[in-house]
Amino acid sequence: MASAKLFAATGDFKNDIQLPAMFDEEINKVCMYLHIKAILNNLRQGNAKTKTKSEVSGGGQKPWKQKGTGRARSGQNTSAVWVRGAKAHGPKAHDYFEKVNKKVKKIAFHSALATKAQEGKFFVFEALSFNAPKTKDLLAVLAKSGIEQRNVLLVVSAKDQNLYLSSNNIPWCRCARVEDVNTYDIVRANNVVISQAALAELEGGR
Repeated sequence: MASAKLFAATGDFKNDIQLPAMFDEEINKVCMYLHIKAILNNLRQGNAKTKTKSEVSGGGQKPWKQKGTGRARSGQNTSAVWVRGAKAHGPKAHDYFEKVNKKVKKIAFHSALATKAQEGKFFVFEALSFNAPKTKDLLAVLAKSGIEQRNVLLVVSAKDQNLYLSSNNIPWCRCARVEDVNTYDIVRANNVVISQAALAELEGGR
């Protein structure tokens, strides 16, 4: 059974706890690769576009006759070799959307969680909630827990608005809701921090 360190709301270490069954599933790197590739491709806008010879201003009449001028042959002033001409082999608007089956997404997500658990980089807190958005309070809790302050991912429930706001000013800390977190978020994080309430949501919904 996969386990993780459990911390009190103050950041004090309590004991090790057993993680849900999804953390014990076999790691499938192929599914992780396919899902992460699709996530990154779907983030691309794909709206880079340059004009072709038929789209730039100009064209029509041949600039000069074919022979006898001493100059190179030219058929139109929209050619790519002309100033203000077209762009040769330039980019075109392209849709990078990539579909991934639900089963592959689920396997990839569980594999990412299992990887972090095996690496000892998945941490659970009894509670991570504040009465008001306070970055200083969140920093104090993380410092007391001894978690490395580098690329930390906080997985929060939809109700943890103050926690979400408290993490906005911390450059090495990112925050994601349980329903929004994906395989790429888990893999790219150095440490994953989650509350017991959010972990229960994760187990029930993912």
